[in-house]
Amino acid sequence: MNRLFLTALLLLSALLAGCASNQAATTAQAGPQKLAVSTAQAVTRTVSASFEETGTFNADESSDIAPLVAGRVLATPVNVGDFVKQGQVVCELDHRDAELRLEQARAQVNEATSGVTQAESRIGLKSPSPFDAASVPEVAAARAGYESAQAQARLAAADAKRYENLVASGDVSRSAYDKAHTQQETADAMANAARQQYEAALNGARQGFGAVETAQAALAAARAQLAQAQKGLDDTTIRAPFDGNITARPVAAGEYVALTNKIATVVRMGSLKLQLQTPEQRAARAKIGMPVTARVSAYPDREFSGTVTAINASVDPGSRIFIVEARFENAKADLRPGMFATARVQLPGGETAVFVPKSAVLRDTTTDSNQVFTIENGKARLRVVVVGEAEGDAIRIVSGLSGTETVAVNHLSELFDGAAVESHSTL
Repeated sequence: MNRLFLTALLLLSALLAGCASNQAATTAQAGPQKLAVSTAQAVTRTVSASFEETGTFNADESSDIAPLVAGRVLATPVNVGDFVKQGQVVCELDHRDAELRLEQARAQVNEATSGVTQAESRIGLKSPSPFDAASVPEVAAARAGYESAQAQARLAAADAKRYENLVASGDVSRSAYDKAHTQQETADAMANAARQQYEAALNGARQGFGAVETAQAALAAARAQLAQAQKGLDDTTIRAPFDGNITARPVAAGEYVALTNKIATVVRMGSLKLQLQTPEQRAARAKIGMPVTARVSAYPDREFSGTVTAINASVDPGSRIFIVEARFENAKADLRPGMFATARVQLPGGETAVFVPKSAVLRDTTTDSNQVFTIENGKARLRVVVVGEAEGDAIRIVSGLSGTETVAVNHLSELFDGAAVESHSTL
């Protein structure tokens, strides 16, 4: 029984082996199996001339706010992300010492003001009248006395002269003449004394005005100290230098900050600058005022519009790179400083561009490249391409295709270079 079973099993195995051999022969004769793919024709059309570069958005203005005085932080009424207006309080420092210095400076100003008033009153000067030494009462009185003495001296001289003539004619005695001459000398002496008194009063008035000037200088110094003390108090309140967003606030209440500490960072985001690193040959084509469109990873389906506003006058001698700067309005703050962008600078005129369906492009994450399979004589040929902007369901091929190729639009992940395909057009 066992012998019959073994014989039957051997016959069955031989039969199966023969069938497998026949099937393999049939497959070998038929050739490799072809993959059915759909295809589309690459097309060329004229588009606006442009070139594409990458760059980073920078804030129009950014300020690291530092304190003007050292002190302990009392409050920080803003947080990261807050929008602040110019002049809005960002940080409050302890201001008790500054207030005491301000009160002291005010007292010094009051004292200096009193000193000026007293000095002016000594010489009869009323602010803000200009100084005139002759108007000082003591000087005016001395001048009047001097003028009176001069008049007496002139009168005595005239009398002495008359008596001198009368003595010569014999009409008066010699003693009368001597008396008149003595009176003249006395009047001259009194006039000289009055002159000295007048000059002394004049010098005293001038010295008194010097004291006024000294008091006024002391008042000016006290007022300067008051202004400095007021500034010291104002500096304990730190304010935003312009409208913007708080991007950093590294201090908190209770900390002691020095002049070198950063209180906060304010960034103006109403407009941003995009700095594009452009090769020398392309930068020569860029002009101020040209339109620029940019894309960022955060908004893959959006384009942002800007304008070329500056072109660096010098080129980096090592990399031969120019910096082309474009400005983008950013009223809604969709763009943020530090975002990496791919931008296209629109040039005047047009150029020929190659387009294929988006479905014809395969992104290879292993090599970080874009690939297209062209169909040539029933075989798939791998092409590495550089893609540009999309227009509807088509995407521009910047390099890698000439525009005459037929490309596969499905089963891309199953294709490889040299794969046999059976294609049919989707058009």
